[in-house]
Amino acid sequence: PPRALLHHWARVQPRRGTDLRHDLKVSLKTAIAGGDARLAVHRAGGGTETITVKIPPGIEDGKTIRLRGQGEPAAGGGQRGDILISIHVQPHPFFERRGKHLDVKVPVTLAEAALGAKVDVPTPRGTISLKIPSGTSSGKKLRIKGHGVAADNGEPGDLMAEIQIVLPPSLDEQSIDWIRKLDEHQTIDP
Repeated sequence: PPRALLHHWARVQPRRGTDLRHDLKVSLKTAIAGGDARLAVHRAGGGTETITVKIPPGIEDGKTIRLRGQGEPAAGGGQRGDILISIHVQPHPFFERRGKHLDVKVPVTLAEAALGAKVDVPTPRGTISLKIPSGTSSGKKLRIKGHGVAADNGEPGDLMAEIQIVLPPSLDEQSIDWIRKLDEHQTIDP
């Protein structure tokens, strides 16, 4: 009879312990490069265990890491459950992530934008020197190849540097006169 088969199957099927769910906040730098994070796991018996979690390079916000067999044990034996960790990437003061690409805003002076310059730009791997072409307008995006997030295929994304012209909070009369004279010579209407 079918009922006897179900009863027999339930006896031979090993019991599985309970899965534990945790949230883990990681920095954008850790999400990009990978690394280790520590997680305090509260066990059913009341104890707390600290475990190290390997964060894979390029992990995205909202993804889940499964630690097989590290959850709660099954009652009366059997295999342990898993630990499911939801990753939450914390915002970064400079970078914004778009898939495997990163955006960064680069403040420059009016002279640096107009005349061209080399400026320091932060990247996840350290500061680099970026050449600003002369005549660069605010909002222009310059691509820095390979300085984004490492993808699954190993080819990293790009860092997009958005130029932002920053003027001093106050201008003296001489500076204002120079700007007026420059404006008189403009041949374009933006």
